[in-house]
Amino acid sequence: MDFNIALLKGDGIGPEIVDSAVAVLDKAGAKYGHAFHYTAYLMGGCAYDATGNPLPEETVKGCLASDSVLLGAVGGPKWDTLPGHLRPEKALLGIRSALGLFTNIRPAKLYKALKAECPLRPDLVENGFDLMMIRELTGGIYFGERGRREGKYGPEAYDTECYSEMEVERIARVAFNSARKRRKKVISIDKANVLESSRLWREVIHRVAQEYPDVECSDMLVDNAAMQLVKNPAQFDVVVTSNMFGDILSDESSQITGSIGMLPSASLGEGSRGMYEPIHGSAPDIAGQNKANPIATILSAAMMCRFSLEIPEVADDIEKAVDEVLNAGWRTADIVGSTGVTPISCTEMTEKILAAL
Repeated sequence: MDFNIALLKGDGIGPEIVDSAVAVLDKAGAKYGHAFHYTAYLMGGCAYDATGNPLPEETVKGCLASDSVLLGAVGGPKWDTLPGHLRPEKALLGIRSALGLFTNIRPAKLYKALKAECPLRPDLVENGFDLMMIRELTGGIYFGERGRREGKYGPEAYDTECYSEMEVERIARVAFNSARKRRKKVISIDKANVLESSRLWREVIHRVAQEYPDVECSDMLVDNAAMQLVKNPAQFDVVVTSNMFGDILSDESSQITGSIGMLPSASLGEGSRGMYEPIHGSAPDIAGQNKANPIATILSAAMMCRFSLEIPEVADDIEKAVDEVLNAGWRTADIVGSTGVTPISCTEMTEKILAAL
C-alpha cells in the first residue's frame, strides 16, 4: 500500500527526530511492501518566521489531504514575546481544531530495561505499569471564552471551562472502547466536588458506562489522581479526562516512565486520519546537537501505523525493535540515568533501531 504523510517538523529538535522516524518508517514498511510518500509543511515558530503565521493555510490544506500527519515539536524562547495569537503553541490548537482531532491518546509504559530510571521507589513499580491516558483535546478551558476586564481588585484575566454533553460522550466512548481491548478498566478524572463542568462530565461518563457492562468504571478527583500516579501507577488502565487535566497528568505519567523522551501520542478524530507526535517539547537547548532521543517520535510513527494506516504488523516490528535496542543497553543522554553507560546520539540510536529492524 502507498500512504501520503504530511510532515510538520516544527522547531528545535523537531526536524532531527522526525527524520529519524521517517527512516524507521521506511525500513519497517518496506518489509511488507508499503511505501510512504512525504510532504513537509511549515508549522510553529519556523512558519511564523517564514510567513508571519504559525499555521499557514497551505499547511492546513496539506494535512487535510494526507492520510496522516507526523509532527515533531513547536515553540521556543525565540517566540515567547509574540502576542498569543501568533505564538507557535497557537498553531497546535489550530491544527487540532482544523483536523477535528478531539482525542489525544498518550500511553505511559515502564519498560523493564528502564525500571532503574523510574524516579519512584522500586517496590512501587516492581511489576511495572502500562496505562493509557485519553485526553479530550478540542474543548474545555483551552478553547473557552477568555479575555481581560476590570474586576473586584482591578484589572484581571479570565478563561472559561465549558463542556457539552456531546463532547464528553464522544471521548467517553473512545475510552470505553479502548478499555475493551486492554484490561477493561476506566478511571474518569474530574473535579466534581467544585466545578459544575466536572459534574456534567461525571454524569455523562456514568450514562455512557451503562452501555459497557463489561468495563469497570470509577471516578477520581484530579488532585487525588496526581497523588495516585506516584503512589500506585499500576492501578490505572485507561484514564479519561478533560483537556487541561489531561495535559498536566499525562506529563506526570510520562516522567515516571524514566524520561519524557520515551512517550508517543496520537491525536484522533472521527475518521482514520490522525496526528502523531512525541509529548516532549522542542528542547531548544539541545537543538542541532544530535543529542535528542528519537524514540518517542519513532513510537508515534508506530502508533500512526496502528491507528490510522491500519498496518499493525509495521507497528509491531517498530515497537519490538525499540524493545530490543533498550534491552541491549543502548541509551541516549536522557535515559542514561544510573547505568553509567556512555550515551549515544540521536542518529546512533536511530541506526541501532534500524539495525534491529
